[in-house]
Order: sequence, then C-alpha cells, then structure tokens
Amino acid sequence: MKTKEIVCPMKVWGFDELPATAAGLVAEARQATFRSYSPYSHFRVGAAILLDNGEIVTGANQENVAYPSSLCAERTACYYAHARYPEAKFETIAIAARGTDGEFVDDPIPPCGACRQALLEYETLAGHDVKVFLAGRDCVYELPSVRSLLPLSFSEF
Repeated sequence: MKTKEIVCPMKVWGFDELPATAAGLVAEARQATFRSYSPYSHFRVGAAILLDNGEIVTGANQENVAYPSSLCAERTACYYAHARYPEAKFETIAIAARGTDGEFVDDPIPPCGACRQALLEYETLAGHDVKVFLAGRDCVYELPSVRSLLPLSFSEF
C-alpha cells in the first residue's frame, strides 16, 4: 500500500492587507449577498467573478420552495458570466456569506461540491488557474486555483 497526501496551500489575509484588486472583488461579493433570495435558509451568499476583459460579474444564491430548483451564488455568477461574455476567461472569484443572523460569517465558507465542479469547468476553459478568495468577517482565504478546492476532480482533461 502507498499513502498520498493532498495539500492545499492557502494564504490568510486581513482585509486591510488585501491587494486593491482582490479587496474590490471581495467587496463586490459581499455586496452581492444583499441580492440573495433566501427566504428558507436565511443564509445569504454572494460571488463576484473577474473576467479577463475587466468585467466583474456577480451572483447571489436564489432559493425556491422546491429546494433542488435553488441555485448557489457561485453557479449563478459563473453561468451568467459565460452567457453574457462567452469569449471572456475567468481570472478570479471571490465568495462571501452572511449567516442567519444577517451578519457576515466568522470564517470563510467554501463553495459546495456542485459549485466546485462547475467552476472547475470554467477554469479549464480559461486554460489557467483561477484564483479564489473566500471572505469571512475578519479575514480572507486566498487559494491558488479552483482545482485546489477539488483536487480529485472529475474531468475529461
């Protein structure tokens, strides 16, 4: 038997330490949480994607009483980004969340598995790593790529 280890490098930033572009994208993701439609979970998530054409596209989670019909913020943003700008490549994504108390969550939250797989598709399409910023109340995690969130991913490549 052989043992392998999966390691995910991650930087932890204070908000005041973030580079300007990352800080702006995190602010967009945080603002997107206020456009969440989440009458059932009351958990509000926002995502912001920076494209290589300079555009920033945001999304927020959208719930439905038929729960499987709901859609996460990350997929809302990535599907809209590609539908609106099909030639543009993803550069960076930022994700933020507010809990049921309406406050930003203490610790950054990662995307669900379905969102990780969807985002990986667009990272593959971009042909390069797409940086990920996960924002909590007082800190931001920076991951080098979507693939780092899904190291044993399903992919035809």
